[in-house]
Amino acid sequence: MSRHRQEQTQQAHGPGRGPRGRGGGYGPRGIGRPVEKAKDFKGTVRRLLRYMRPHRLSLAVVFLLTILSTLFGILSPKIMGQATTILFQGMVGRMQGVAGAGIDYGAIKQILFVLGGVYVANTIFSYLQQLVMVNVSQKTVYRMREEISQKMARLPLRYYDATAHGDILSRVTNDVDTVSQSLQQSITQLISSVISVSGAIIIMLTISPVLTLITLAMLPASAVISVIVASRSQKYFREQHAILGDLNGHVEEIYTGHTIVKAYGLEQEAIEKFDVVNEKLYGNSWKAQFISGTIMPMIRFVGNIGYVAIAVLGGVFVSRGSIAIGDIQAFIQYSRQFTMPITQMASIVNVLQSTVAAAERVFELLDEEEEPADSSDALALRDGRGAITLEDVSFGYRDEQVVIKDLNLTVEPGQLVAIVGPTGAGKTTLVNLLMRFYDVNEGSITFDGQDIRRYRRGELRRAFGMVLQDTWLFEGTIRENIAYGRLDATDDEIEKAAQAACIDHFIRTLPDGYDTILAEDAAGISQGQKQLITIARAILADPTVLILDEATSSVDTRTERLIQQAMAKLMEGRTSFVIAHRLSTILDADRILVINHGEIVEQGTHHELLARGGFYAELYNSQFAAELAADVS
Repeated sequence: MSRHRQEQTQQAHGPGRGPRGRGGGYGPRGIGRPVEKAKDFKGTVRRLLRYMRPHRLSLAVVFLLTILSTLFGILSPKIMGQATTILFQGMVGRMQGVAGAGIDYGAIKQILFVLGGVYVANTIFSYLQQLVMVNVSQKTVYRMREEISQKMARLPLRYYDATAHGDILSRVTNDVDTVSQSLQQSITQLISSVISVSGAIIIMLTISPVLTLITLAMLPASAVISVIVASRSQKYFREQHAILGDLNGHVEEIYTGHTIVKAYGLEQEAIEKFDVVNEKLYGNSWKAQFISGTIMPMIRFVGNIGYVAIAVLGGVFVSRGSIAIGDIQAFIQYSRQFTMPITQMASIVNVLQSTVAAAERVFELLDEEEEPADSSDALALRDGRGAITLEDVSFGYRDEQVVIKDLNLTVEPGQLVAIVGPTGAGKTTLVNLLMRFYDVNEGSITFDGQDIRRYRRGELRRAFGMVLQDTWLFEGTIRENIAYGRLDATDDEIEKAAQAACIDHFIRTLPDGYDTILAEDAAGISQGQKQLITIARAILADPTVLILDEATSSVDTRTERLIQQAMAKLMEGRTSFVIAHRLSTILDADRILVINHGEIVEQGTHHELLARGGFYAELYNSQFAAELAADVS
């Protein structure tokens, strides 16, 4: 797998992340698994708490309910022990022949009634606590998602150009989901664990300080075991992450390029490479899971030693009459429950660290530099004429790399301007500058006599209609996809736009016509049909300026001619820019700009440029010769 593909895989899941699933290292992590840590833990926690500040009252209620639920859970062994004591004393008295001795079933019944009430209260408080906490966590994450959505609308195009889409999706979905799950579960679990440990220690001390010391003596041994085993297993989990990334990258490459793999007959090589990586992953995962899996059995072994010591010593205390048998029963239950919250807290701390790291990644997105807001005196742009002028325009995506240099251009309203040139010459960059996806470094661009930086961005961009070489359709009906050009369009207007784009007949042949649902990536229709739908969308928008970026590249020659006729009607009376690689499509342009290395090296009509015998003539003749050779063959 290429290094580039590995980097893409890592970006798609975020730093240090594997995909969801068992062994992937994503989601709640147990002891021994690698934990992604935040760069600024305290700062991120403070910021996360600010998101929860509006829910202070609800959080206080959650805290109170968690305390009550846990306390009722702690009391149950003590109450049950009282019933055991009464039962034991009655049986012993009867065996010893004590007058009037016997089991006090009335007292036991009363104790069991109280115990049932304790269990019911524990369940009710636990349910209410979860209900309130779910509400708090979902409202917090709802606000976070809302801010992310608004933020992404304000981010400049340069952010999306410079950031892997997989990384953005990971922040918006996986990281926010991690925060949601942790807020909903981990906080209440942590509170419950702390109270459980504290309450158990207090009750155990009231029963027997000596037995409590024996129980506490088991903790250092359990902690040492956890640290030793975790340190050994963590390196295998880290390697598992890296190998899993290799495996995912290999599968992605083979899946996306399966046609090429089959064409060159390399299926067996792909399978063999998968087997090698899969075998390596199996061996590493086995070691990681086996070593980390020994933690709980070893902790249970230590706990069982303590259990035996408590049972033996407790039996001695009962025989001496210093402790009631019911208290020993309760104490054993507390000692068995004691290690579970300790282990749970260690796991929760790991989860919280990962949660804070996920929240930090979300906050990094929210802190990205936005497009500067429109000034208070920004101009409205309505009923534009489409007169565009570029004066001494220079621009580079980086300061040290200039893409366009000292560009001057004047376009009159209604003119058709074609832009040609080799790949990387700056054609698409020029379009990005016209629509203010980027602002010029030097010089100015005017629209109807006003610098475009004086207009409101939204209104300026609505004055342009774009049809790109790469089609974009969303999941929805064909009608909705066309109407994206103008949301208030009527059904009749949508159908007329489709007719102008030569796609109406095809749409009507579909079972549901215009109401046909396009699935993800519109896989059910051809690339050319997708292009026609986007052209219909641009026709419906009825913009002042039309930009076509090789818009007919994915259709056949006959359809291309029909579209060109429709486009000729559409472009009447409006300024149009056509980025073209197939020079035969721009023969009727009012002006052809030949751009190379960010500069206009030639401009004129098709016949004028051919007569000069320069760069354009060379491009045209080489392309014409190639097309002629293709036709002959």
